[in-house]
Amino acid sequence: MTLLNRDPNAPAFWSGNLPVTSRYTYGLAGERFFRALKDEGLIMGSRCHTCERTYVPATQFCERCLGETTDWAEVGTVGKIHTYTLLFENYDGTPIEKPKIVAFIRMGDGGLVHYLSEVDPEEVTIDMQVEAVIKPPDQREGSILDIEYFKPLE
Repeated sequence: MTLLNRDPNAPAFWSGNLPVTSRYTYGLAGERFFRALKDEGLIMGSRCHTCERTYVPATQFCERCLGETTDWAEVGTVGKIHTYTLLFENYDGTPIEKPKIVAFIRMGDGGLVHYLSEVDPEEVTIDMQVEAVIKPPDQREGSILDIEYFKPLE
C-alpha cells in the first residue's frame, strides 16, 4: 500500500514501539571477507591486477580504475599502526579506569580500525608492527569482532 491508497481510518500516529525488523548485509565483497574470517580465521583482501592494489577490507571495485576486484589474497594477520587514539570514557560517558587504545592498522593497501591490547599506551608508536588475535572457531560470529584485538608483534 502506498501513501496515496492509505486507509483513511488508519491511526494518525503509532504509540509505543514500532515493530520493524531489518537485515544488514555486508555486500558481496564484505560477505566473502567476513565468511573467511569466521570460517577460516583468515584476513582476506580483494585484488586489482590493473593497479596492483590489495584492498582491506575487501571491496567489489578498485577505487582507482573502477575495475572489478574478483581476485582474492590472504593478507595475513600482521599490520602496522598508521595512527591511534586513546579512549578515556565509555559510551555512556563514564570514565574508564585504564584507557582503551583504538588504532588504524595498515594491512595491504587499506586497513582496519580495531582495539590494541597487551601494550601500554605510552609504548605504542606509529609504524609499530601488530598482529591480530583471532577468536577460537567456536566463538566466531562473522563480524569484525572475530578479531579480538591486535597486539604488538614479538
